[in-house]
Parts: sequence; structure tokens; C-alpha cells
Amino acid sequence: MRVRRRPFGFGLSFALFVAVLIPMTVLAEDRSFYSPVIYIDQEQNQILISTSGKVFYIEVPEAARPHIEKLPISGLVDFVVEMRGEDQRPLIKTWKVKSGESTCMYFNGKECQ
Repeated sequence: MRVRRRPFGFGLSFALFVAVLIPMTVLAEDRSFYSPVIYIDQEQNQILISTSGKVFYIEVPEAARPHIEKLPISGLVDFVVEMRGEDQRPLIKTWKVKSGESTCMYFNGKECQ
């Protein structure tokens, strides 16, 4: 009995599909950063945070811009961000203030609560 082998094209197509799918998944990854708020740059719509020995900015989306001044400087906040690749800053999706005073303890992506 002869065993049929799949054509070379199928294997190549599958390999290309995987090669394209994996980077797309990595670029759209959500991450959580538990960090103190170091500085809020309202003109550039970004927040300076520190985690794992690194200091970097995260971008504030349009819906959150009216609320960023309510975040406590030096207060600990759990930011959930969308990682958008090496050439763009992470974009805030949500935040929860864990320590410090704020009138916006939780931002759900659309509004403060």
C-alpha cells in the first residue's frame, strides 16, 4: 500500500501562515504594569512609569485624556496597556489606582468610576 505525501506547497503555506500569525499576535499583546506614576505630560498625552528597572512613557488614549490629571503622582497604579511594537509607545487600556488619592480610581477604557 502506498502512502500519499502532501504536496510541498501545503507545508510552505502553513509555515508562512504561522510566520505571519505569531508576530501579529505578539504585537497586539496586552500587558499589565504595576507602577508608581512618576510624571504626567499632559501636552504629549503620556505618563512616565517605572517597572522592572526601566523607566518609560505610556500613551494616553483620547477617552482618558480628561482624567490623567486625576492620577496621583507617586501613587501606585495598575495599568493595562496594549503593546504596539517597538516603534510606538504602549497604549493605556485601563487603570486601577492602588494607592494614593484620586477622583478616578478606575478607568475602564471609556470612563472613570
